[in-house]
Amino acid sequence: MSAANPRMAGLGAADIERLHAAARAIRDRQPALADRLLGEVLAAHPAHAEALRLRAIGQLHGRRPDLAIATLGDALRTHPGDALLHCELGNACNATGDQVAAIAAWREAVRLDPAQGVAWFNLGRAHQLRGETPEAIDALTQARALAPEVLPAAILLGDALVHSGDFDAAQAQYRDALRLHPGCGDAWRGLANIKTRPLTDADADALRAQLARPGIADADAIAMGHALGKLEEDRGQPARAFAAFVAANARQRRLAPYSLGALEGYVAQALAATERLPPPQDPTLGREAIFIVGMPRSGSTLFEQVLAAHPQVEGGSELQDLGIVVQQESRRRNQTYPHWIAEATAADWHRLGADYLARTARWRGRRPRFTDKLPENWKHVGILRAMLPGATVIETRRDPLETAWSCFKQQFYVQPHFACDFADLAGYLRACERAMAAWRARDPARIRLHAYEDLLADPAQGIRRLLDDCGLDFDAACLAPHAGTRSVRTASAAQVREPLRGDTARTATYGPLLDPLRTALGLPPA
Repeated sequence: MSAANPRMAGLGAADIERLHAAARAIRDRQPALADRLLGEVLAAHPAHAEALRLRAIGQLHGRRPDLAIATLGDALRTHPGDALLHCELGNACNATGDQVAAIAAWREAVRLDPAQGVAWFNLGRAHQLRGETPEAIDALTQARALAPEVLPAAILLGDALVHSGDFDAAQAQYRDALRLHPGCGDAWRGLANIKTRPLTDADADALRAQLARPGIADADAIAMGHALGKLEEDRGQPARAFAAFVAANARQRRLAPYSLGALEGYVAQALAATERLPPPQDPTLGREAIFIVGMPRSGSTLFEQVLAAHPQVEGGSELQDLGIVVQQESRRRNQTYPHWIAEATAADWHRLGADYLARTARWRGRRPRFTDKLPENWKHVGILRAMLPGATVIETRRDPLETAWSCFKQQFYVQPHFACDFADLAGYLRACERAMAAWRARDPARIRLHAYEDLLADPAQGIRRLLDDCGLDFDAACLAPHAGTRSVRTASAAQVREPLRGDTARTATYGPLLDPLRTALGLPPA
């Protein structure tokens, strides 16, 4: 900042230096010093836009977003046309979890000043998180045009283009990210996740060179290890692929060990706590929702794509709302889940179900029903007969070896993760199947099991059964799920845009290499 900076208009040299010093203090995590300096400026200039903006930034850094929103509100009453203030307001609203208000603020920022690259990026990221893929692509394209050397914008735009099915454009973004940073794990992850587009021999050389580079960051090495494994599998080199996947997962597990015991304890508690639940106030509450749950990599994206081809169903993909509602109730009660389940009344469950439906209302804007395809929602299925008794639950299952190996090959964002170790994988799969079997026995009319292999073996029959279980009339569009144009925001985004095919098994080519995984799963050796 300088005296010529228009944001310093109206300030003398001493106050300009105070703002400089306050900005440095915020950067250096010296909140008391920043508060004192900004207080001195605001004492003489109580409505100064830049001083108020810096105060809000300091409040946001101090994890006080509500105060930041109030400060920015005061500033905007005097300076409604200040794009930077609107941009910071978006950041503050986002910190409170109010994405709708954040998007509105960032939208106003770029309307006032289309050169606001940060606001465009934040806007694109917010739309991406909400599953609003066309809007995300538009905003991120603007961000890239304004700052073509900014790596995160290239990655996020590539991800959004994958979700939209524009794989050529997505590859171009990931390749451009690698031009900027050849060891960018996220770019290699993006390329490898376009599973219908194999990587090249040149990519193999580049990956090996980057993995051999000293000082490589763990996150980049893990992502590139998974990409190399995928590449070697596609080239028919199972031993090399196996070694790459094992090395990447071992590195991840060292960084974030998974506790299988904690999961098993949770399942035991959840099964006991949900054995007796109060009859629902409204047995039809949640009839709009179709939950698709089970193990990751079990075909759930394909089942959702089939349902989303139906004119009555909107594909919501992997929604976080059910878990958020449960977490918020746990905070309200100051008690961890599932320990408070026994205390919840029918009215409590109705309130929580209504909250979930309100949070997901945007997925029913065009069609009356919607899918919620977050696999790990299986952990909450036990409460649905009280919370959303009208909802349908589809559990997807695939051959256990294919499921487990596919999980092991896939890099997951949430860590620690069960998929980094064969014993953890097998234990997680058993816990999931045990819990779902118990909950299905308690609510057989609403919780239905569907096998991935059955759908592939006889698509017409499998699809008719799926629609029947969801209370949907048959529609021929569901027989061609690959023709859908919806955004697909999972690792299977490329695969489900291909026609149905039955040759999806991959474990046979690995032979005895997978015997340790077979042993963990209780299966005979190859």
